[in-house]
Amino acid sequence: MKTVDSFNFSGKKVLIRVDFNVPLDENFNVTDDNRIQGALPTITKILNDGGSLILMSHLGRPKEGPTATYSLKHIVAYLSKVLNRPVLFANDCIGASAVEQAAKLQPRQVLLLENLRFYKEEEKGDVAFAEKLAALGDVYVNDAFGTAHRTHASTSIIAQFFPYAKYFGYLMAAELENAEKVLNNPERPFTAIMGGAKVSDKILLIEQLLNKVDHLIIGGGMAYTFVKAQGGHIGTSICEDDKLDLANLLLKKAVEKGVKIHLPVDTLVADTFSNEAATQVCETAAIPTDWMGLDIGPKTAEHFAAVIKHSKTLLWNGPMGVFEFETFEKGTKAVALAVVEATKAGAFSLIGGGDSAAAVSKFKLTEEVSYVSTGGGALLEYMEGKELPGVKAINS
Repeated sequence: MKTVDSFNFSGKKVLIRVDFNVPLDENFNVTDDNRIQGALPTITKILNDGGSLILMSHLGRPKEGPTATYSLKHIVAYLSKVLNRPVLFANDCIGASAVEQAAKLQPRQVLLLENLRFYKEEEKGDVAFAEKLAALGDVYVNDAFGTAHRTHASTSIIAQFFPYAKYFGYLMAAELENAEKVLNNPERPFTAIMGGAKVSDKILLIEQLLNKVDHLIIGGGMAYTFVKAQGGHIGTSICEDDKLDLANLLLKKAVEKGVKIHLPVDTLVADTFSNEAATQVCETAAIPTDWMGLDIGPKTAEHFAAVIKHSKTLLWNGPMGVFEFETFEKGTKAVALAVVEATKAGAFSLIGGGDSAAAVSKFKLTEEVSYVSTGGGALLEYMEGKELPGVKAINS
């Protein structure tokens, strides 16, 4: 893998694609800097070599061009503090201000470009737009795993303008190495924990995992589709009725491949979708008509935890319930604590980004697991066996 370790950046202007799409509060303060922290090792390496840095990223999903809410200027002060040096800001990413400031950059200086998605050309993968970005630097580094599955100008198209000077950052390399460890060299037993709302979001991943895992735990909203497919009564719980046959097919495939499927046996149900709802615990296959499942029940939490603690490799993608509500966080927390216990006992645990990463962060367990991915969608696609455009661009 061609990483930044293989090059000395002294005197070079380095164009680095980072993922600084960080959450901001109403006063534009950064509320979670995990993505910024993830890019620091690569940034530090380049600056220590004596290179200058041109950082490019997106923020949010602006629909109509430049929008003050989504300006990256909001993170300049925070970034300056984290890097312990002033960060310059260009109020465009390809215009005169970007060109002029990039040209003047001195070794160990840092320039942050304005939001790439203020131009529709970024998401369209426009070659001319990518060429204008490329003209700003001498070397290209991709350290934005969270967007590696997109064929965007700054993540895949731009690399063609650096045929001999393109590298993976440390974060990208770590993401790929950890995914490979789980996919191709797992110590057994290997358990995958799948949650979230929809089976349809995870079909390809589940099919891939059935060829690799020993145990597959299914929780969250997607579990009710499997329960209903087997004839259970799930009340008003979320369910994809058009995926019932698929759920049964996946269960059948699991049996054929010797994979043990674990579904919730009991559920914490509510009469409304609210933290203040009335609740009760009942069998998952016998949820009352006007009630909905919003978390796994205590028996299920205990059973899932036991399976997890006896595993040597763990992949977790998706919560067990509506963990954002304190009333319905117990199941997800029980799984998180079991993953931590297994990790302490020597298991390798990969947390698959998105809500799972948010959950371990909420419970202050991020440092207690082996690796937390920064890219939910990118990791899913990689696990599904797809080639990521951002990875292919560096390797080709």
